[in-house]
Amino acid sequence: MKLTDLFCLAESESVFFKIQHSILRVFILSTGRCGSQTFIRACAHIENYTAGHESLSNRFGAERFDYPEDHIEADNRLSWHLGELQQLFGDTAFYIHLSRNRDQVARSFLSRFYQPGSMIDSFSEGIRMNRLDKMTRKERLAACYDYVDTIQANIEHFLSDKSRVMQIDLETIAEDFAQFWNEIGAKGDLKSAMRELKIKHNARPQRKLDLARRWTRILTVEWKNLRMTGTARQK
Repeated sequence: MKLTDLFCLAESESVFFKIQHSILRVFILSTGRCGSQTFIRACAHIENYTAGHESLSNRFGAERFDYPEDHIEADNRLSWHLGELQQLFGDTAFYIHLSRNRDQVARSFLSRFYQPGSMIDSFSEGIRMNRLDKMTRKERLAACYDYVDTIQANIEHFLSDKSRVMQIDLETIAEDFAQFWNEIGAKGDLKSAMRELKIKHNARPQRKLDLARRWTRILTVEWKNLRMTGTARQK
């Protein structure tokens, strides 16, 4: 039975625990800015698992969780979908809590403000309801710490009753990855995977001024808003 079919049966929790324990899905949960891309690049050297980074993050409904069997997925946005992870996978999956020094994570997110698709922008404006253009640097940093603490608390609570969990810290990732390799019974090129861990991926972005793109986006959104306003009045 495909996961898309299982998703429709989410109300019957017993269904999901009939998934074979030999079919292992590994979920790497984190706040983001913790080296998840580097981790997945290393996992690409595992032959008996597929590996993806935010591979289904733009999907909706059942498709959002339709990960293949024997797959390793790193996606910090899954921390907002822990209820669905519980329904679909519960204690049948293997979970990695990937973390990094709190101050370093918060300051890394501080550098991500005002970027397209920025998670910290969405959190600050959409969840905490602050106007981004009005926020001071001090307030932006406070939002980053708030975001990190919120996600950490969500993940820790979710994993508190799981039996197959491993904590991996960015500061000791080489040592922890070797243990992770053994824990999941990985087969492949461990030496190449370990070399991959020394390469930084998705580091702080080089900011580029792209007024045409930003103005196009603003005008498109406002035009659609105007059209929807007119449609609503007609109804």
